[in-house]
This record gives sequence, structure tokens and C-alpha cells, in this order.
Amino acid sequence: QVQLVESGGGLVQAGGSLRLSCAASGRHFSSYVMGWFRQAPGKGREFVAAINGKGDSTDYADSMKGRFTISRDNAKNTVYLQLNSLKPEDTGVYYCAARSRATPAYNYWGQGTQVTVSS
Repeated sequence: QVQLVESGGGLVQAGGSLRLSCAASGRHFSSYVMGWFRQAPGKGREFVAAINGKGDSTDYADSMKGRFTISRDNAKNTVYLQLNSLKPEDTGVYYCAARSRATPAYNYWGQGTQVTVSS
């Protein structure tokens, strides 16, 4: 069982930056693939980025490449999402999620953190 708690969201102007954190409790954090997703107002949840257990392989949605960076610190049981060059369309609730390597679906989800980008 993994419990996830996101933090770091807030209100920022277009072009600004934020760093989101996701703290995980439970055992074997380094065995989980960690992902970030977001949900804009009135839209479905979409994939943002993912990172493997060791932290040496990442994947991004095409629209986020070059602006967002996912990383993890297994010693701190924490995964991060650095958001740069933010745009108003990046506004939404950002969720952290975890899955085991053996399953394609994310089993564990955080409660989300709100990111609002003003123009």
C-alpha cells in the first residue's frame, strides 16, 4: 500500500515556474513507477510525465517536453515535477500516481494539488 501527498501548487503568472512535490509513505518506494497527471477544468485527466524506479528513465507528454521535468529522490520517498514557462492552459489539478512495474495501470493516487496560471 502506498499513500501519496502532493504539495507545491499555487497561483503563478504566465511564464513563471512551480515545483510540485509528492511524498510517498509505505514500503519499497523505489520499486514503483511514479507518474504525474493533470486535470483541467471541464476536461478529463491527462498524462504529464512518468519516471522509473531508479530515476534513470523518464517519459513526457509531447506538449510538456522541454518545459516540465520529473525527478525523484528515493532516499526521501519523494517525486518532483518542475514546471517552467507556465501557460494559462497549464491550469488544473495535478495528481501524483504510482504503479508497480508489473502493471500498466496506476494503482495509487494522491489527492491533487491546484496549479493556476494567470495571463
